[in-house]
Amino acid sequence: MKRIQERTQSLYWRQLFVTAGMVLLTLCLLGASFFSLSYNYARGQQGEEIASKARVMSQLSLSYLENGRYLDIEDLQDDLDFQRLASFAAIVSDVHFLICDTEGHVLLSTDETLDGKTVTVPPERTARILEHGSASWRDDLGGVYPQKRFSVGVAAVNPVTMEQVGEVVAVSTLASLDSMWQGFIGLFFMTAFVVLMIAFMASSVTAMRQVKPIREMVEATRRYAEGDFDIRMNDYGRNDEVGELAASFNAMAESLQQTERQRREFIANISHELKTPMTTIAGYTDAILDGAIPPENEEQYLRIISGESRRLSRLVRRMLDVSQLQAIDPLRSGAHFDLCESMRRVLISMEKKITDRELDVEASIPEGPILVLGDNDLITQVIYNLLENAAKFAYKGSTLYLGLTLRDGRAHVTVRNCGDTIPAAELPQLFERFHKSDKSRSEDKDGVGLGLYIVKTILEQHKERINVTSESGVTTFSFSLTTE
Repeated sequence: MKRIQERTQSLYWRQLFVTAGMVLLTLCLLGASFFSLSYNYARGQQGEEIASKARVMSQLSLSYLENGRYLDIEDLQDDLDFQRLASFAAIVSDVHFLICDTEGHVLLSTDETLDGKTVTVPPERTARILEHGSASWRDDLGGVYPQKRFSVGVAAVNPVTMEQVGEVVAVSTLASLDSMWQGFIGLFFMTAFVVLMIAFMASSVTAMRQVKPIREMVEATRRYAEGDFDIRMNDYGRNDEVGELAASFNAMAESLQQTERQRREFIANISHELKTPMTTIAGYTDAILDGAIPPENEEQYLRIISGESRRLSRLVRRMLDVSQLQAIDPLRSGAHFDLCESMRRVLISMEKKITDRELDVEASIPEGPILVLGDNDLITQVIYNLLENAAKFAYKGSTLYLGLTLRDGRAHVTVRNCGDTIPAAELPQLFERFHKSDKSRSEDKDGVGLGLYIVKTILEQHKERINVTSESGVTTFSFSLTTE
C-alpha cells in the first residue's frame, strides 16, 4: 500500500489525475447544463403540445357538459360516441385524457388502467386550473399512477357565458418524455466514457513524454553527486521548455566536468609545486642534522633552504591572491583612473630588474592623463606582471617596449620584448596555472607559474582579454580597456 501511495504521488500520476479530473468535471458541467436547458425546452414544447390537445378535447367535451349530461355520470359514461372520440384522440395524441367536473372528479378517462376506479384530481391542482385557466405539473396525480407523469390541465369554459363547466387533464404516457431522457442519459454516459478514455490515454502519453526527461535528470543528478560528469541528457529533438532544460542541463554538465578537470589539474599542479621545495627543504635539513654535510658547507645549504622557503611562501601568497581575485567585481564601483600614471609607476618600480638585465626601455606613454574604467591596483598588477615576465625572458642588452595608444574609444596597452620565439602550440598555455616551459624552468627558477594566470584572471574580471603573439624572436602582449 505504501509503495502504491508513493508511486501515485509522482508527477506523472498527478498530471494524469488532474487532466482526467478536469475532463470529467467539464463533462459533468456541460452535461448538467445541457440536461437543464434541453429538458426545460422539451418540457415547454411538450407542455404546449399537450395543452393544445387538452383545449381541443375541452371543446369536444363542452357540448356534453353544457347539456348537463355530466350530472348523470352513468349517461356520460355510456355515451359510446364520445368514448370512441376521446379514445381516438388519445391514441393519435399519445396522451390520456381525464374529463372532470369543476370539483376535480374524473367523469371519463381514456386510460384503460383507470377503469372501475374512482379518481379525483388533487384539489390544489383543480383550484389552480380553474383560477388560471390552465396549469402543468409532473407528479403521480395523487397516487393514481405508480410513477410521476407530466400532466396539463385546461378549464372547459362556455365561450358565450364564460362559465367554467369542468376541466380536461391531459396526462402523458411513460414512453414519451421519460423514455427519451433515459436514452439520452445512456448516450451521454457512453460518450463521456469514450471521451474520458481518450483524454486519459492522451494525457498518459503527454505526461510520460514530460516526465521521462525529468527522471533522466534525476538519475543524472545522482551520478553527478557521485562524481561522474560524463553522463548527458537526450533532448529528443524537442524545441519546447523541456528541450531547453535538457540543453541547459548538458551545458551545466560540461561546465561541471571542466571545473572538475581544472580542480584535479590544479591539485596535481599545486601538489607538484609544493612537493619540490618541501622535499628540498626536508632533505637538506635532515642532511645537516645527520652531519652528512660538512660544517663548512652548511651555510651554502642553509641558503638553499631559505630560498626554497621563500619560494614556497610566494607560491602560497599567489594562490591566495588568485582566490581573492575570483571573488571580486572591479567594475561594480564604476571608478576611473589615470592609466598613464599607473604605467609610469610600474616602470619606476621595475628599474632595478631592468638594469640588472641590461635592458633598454622604449616607452610610448602619452603625457596627458587617459582615464579608463577599472580597478587601479589590479590593472597596475597586470602591467607589472607582463613587464616583469618580458624582462625575465628578454635577451640581455635588448630593448623592452611599453606603449599606450588610443583607438576606437579604447586604451590599448602593449608590452614587447626580444627573446626566444614561443611555439604557436604553447601560446594558449601561457596563461594556465603553474605553466612553465622548458626555457622558463631553466631561467626562472624562482617563479611559481601564476603571474600570467593572474593577468588573465584580472582582465576577465574586467570583461577584457589578453592577446599574445610571438614571431621572429619578438613576443608581444596586448590588452585594451574602456576609456571614460
